Amino acid sequence: MTDGTAFDGTAFDGTASADPNTTLWQRSAEWWQREFTDGVDPEYTEQILPLVVSGVPEPGLVLDVGTGEGQVARTLVASGHHVIGIDPIDSQVRLAQNRATDADTGKSQYAQASAAALPFVSESFDHAVACLVFEHIDDVDGAISELARVVRPGGTFLFLLNHPLLQTPGSGWIDDQIIEPPEQYWRVGPYLTETATIEEVQKDVHIRFVHRPLSRYVNTLYRHGFTLAEMIEPSPPAAFLAQAPQYEDASTIPRLLVLRLLRQ
Repeated sequence: MTDGTAFDGTAFDGTASADPNTTLWQRSAEWWQREFTDGVDPEYTEQILPLVVSGVPEPGLVLDVGTGEGQVARTLVASGHHVIGIDPIDSQVRLAQNRATDADTGKSQYAQASAAALPFVSESFDHAVACLVFEHIDDVDGAISELARVVRPGGTFLFLLNHPLLQTPGSGWIDDQIIEPPEQYWRVGPYLTETATIEEVQKDVHIRFVHRPLSRYVNTLYRHGFTLAEMIEPSPPAAFLAQAPQYEDASTIPRLLVLRLLRQ
């Protein structure tokens, strides 16, 4: 299933490298690899990766959109799937190839490609996964249209996002000592406004986020033939809260949204 038959022969032409979002990710790839992969991030190890495994239960050929250095793909391979991972960043793809284990041989492939221009034959995948990817994609309509094209009818699309409502730009934990008595609460930013922001997530590391309300995603998915089978809003995992004690009282505020969709 990973002998290349899914590919339609279209090569990535590099045009995405001129996109400002892609340029920022090229500069930040090493930061992502260091801080969020290879078992160092509890949100991935305790929550995201288990949700991916449970959300794509039937073994098949899976497209991992925005695969990064391949940790989601490797997890899917370990649970019995064959996986093709795509990412527009060449350094991510190279590391994904290098981190693939001997057990992955014949079960995983990685390629440089854009979500809005997938180099695959129509209806060639049983399932697709996009994990914390679409909040960095400008052409949401093009990317969802392409996913609808390459996933076979009856297939699953597992769609994981930073929660569009509660992780809106400007949202965050507020410790308000001005009012009497003092209050702590979660501030929600301007939710209905679609906007792109560049955030300094660490010193000298800048990531571009595109915020959209949930209705924008759900309606676009539906128009392209995806229907909602399950919606999950998990509490942040215990190990994350232990690392960030200032968020302990915000354990009822989900950071993640998971949509399990079926291709009609």
